[in-house]
Amino acid sequence: MNPEKENFIINFIKVRVQHYNPKKYWKYRNIVIDPKNKTNKIIKYLMLYYIKKCDAFNNASFGTNINYGATFKTPPILRHGLNGIVISKYAKFGKNVEIFQQVSITEDGHKPKTSAIIGDNVFIGAGAKIIGNVKIGNNVLIGANAVVVNDIPSNCTVVGIPAKVVRRHK
Repeated sequence: MNPEKENFIINFIKVRVQHYNPKKYWKYRNIVIDPKNKTNKIIKYLMLYYIKKCDAFNNASFGTNINYGATFKTPPILRHGLNGIVISKYAKFGKNVEIFQQVSITEDGHKPKTSAIIGDNVFIGAGAKIIGNVKIGNNVLIGANAVVVNDIPSNCTVVGIPAKVVRRHK
């Protein structure tokens, strides 16, 4: 079978089973959360309905919660799908952020309504936790199960609990 046709069939089945079409979901989400977008309100409500339907299904089946207010410059790369990812509604993401399974990005309990600001080209390994109002630079690799509680400079790799810089990139 033609590989292009095979990918189409696989993606079609995934969308029907998982109730999640990444292109459609992220396109609609960007329209709905943008206050400057001039799309008709009824259309926005229909898009919001689709988003919430996806969120509800995926939260029930995958333990995922990508909150409404979280902003992404480009849709994140979710290598293992929506498996257990929890993101604060105050989080802000740059371009090309790759998030693996079981990642949590949460607010600081002492400073509500604040959350992480994550730069461009950031890799967040499986099980990593980013807690509070931290700034993560560009081109950062966050290791699996790392707990980030402090700002991380650009061009480095961090691992551990709490996360510490173990390598600087050029």
